[in-house]
Amino acid sequence: MATKSANSNLNKAKDSKKDEFYTQLPDIERELRHYKKHFKDKVVYCNCDDPRVSNFFHFFSYNFEKFGLKKLIATCYKNQDMDLFSKNTAEQAIYLEYNGDKNGNNVPDPNEIGIKHLKGDGDFRSRESIELLKRADIVVTNPPFSLFREYVAQLIEYDKKFVIIGHQNAIKYKEIFPLIRDNKVWLGFGFKGGAAHFINEHYDDYATAADHVEGMIRVSGVHWFTNLDINKRHEDLILYKNYTPDEYPKYENFDAINVDITKDIPMDYAGMMGVPITFMDKYNPDQFEIIGVGIANLGLEIGIQPYKPEHKKYRKEVQKRGAVDGDLYMMVDGIVTVPYTRIIIKNKKL
Repeated sequence: MATKSANSNLNKAKDSKKDEFYTQLPDIERELRHYKKHFKDKVVYCNCDDPRVSNFFHFFSYNFEKFGLKKLIATCYKNQDMDLFSKNTAEQAIYLEYNGDKNGNNVPDPNEIGIKHLKGDGDFRSRESIELLKRADIVVTNPPFSLFREYVAQLIEYDKKFVIIGHQNAIKYKEIFPLIRDNKVWLGFGFKGGAAHFINEHYDDYATAADHVEGMIRVSGVHWFTNLDINKRHEDLILYKNYTPDEYPKYENFDAINVDITKDIPMDYAGMMGVPITFMDKYNPDQFEIIGVGIANLGLEIGIQPYKPEHKKYRKEVQKRGAVDGDLYMMVDGIVTVPYTRIIIKNKKL
């Protein structure tokens, strides 16, 4: 699938609020195996999960004893049928509680899953859902991408640990980036190739034949966001290149060099560097300090300057990229060039 088609589908989903990208079980298993130590004696809450398709509820209920959970809670939107794979047609929302295996068969049988009615619609922002959130220790789910800002803000407000899915574009949201900069949120281990197939019935999938999965949509640039500590976060990025002015040009409007590829970060440069947003997948707070991000609103906050007067003639051409004052730019062969989003960092070990 072309990236443009993927982003187009994602934007359509956001605009219509039909961004219910249900996650595959193998993707959940691949990520959550790294967090096992965090779940012992904890109450897990999946608060964006229709049980008829929720592989999060499936994963935790079948691994309840293995992870040593205390309780599993899942809320779902307007579905009260006992059949967990029923059509979502009921007008009353429910929530599920599972307290572990009772008959020794290590399977979450229907009579072991408590199904309770909610007065409201099960929205994560409802008073009932918030009361359940207060009882939880860790939240794990795939929230609607269109509500990601609001969703994370709620988790932070109630001081909850979490492992959730979002798009990498969320890194540069003005509501999310400060949390990442201040080491309150970071990226997990991630999806294979930075893309995932989600169950979604609203949009056609434009993936190539080799990468197409019937009944699913392929979305690139998705990540796991968490505030649970993981080993990956403390692994140094191995650096091997030396700084040269020719290979690493400086920006015209900010005292930092441009680095196009994360693995090419110079090992001997002590000043500020602008690196691709994909750097966040390799970020180790013991090795690097995040200064800011080179985009208009947040860029102005860290002192990125407007276009110089002598470069105004290039402004119209550059604005085709959506660039405005506060974005980083540099001169390449006499032409003003605006790189894609750059995270401003410094090497703490120099």
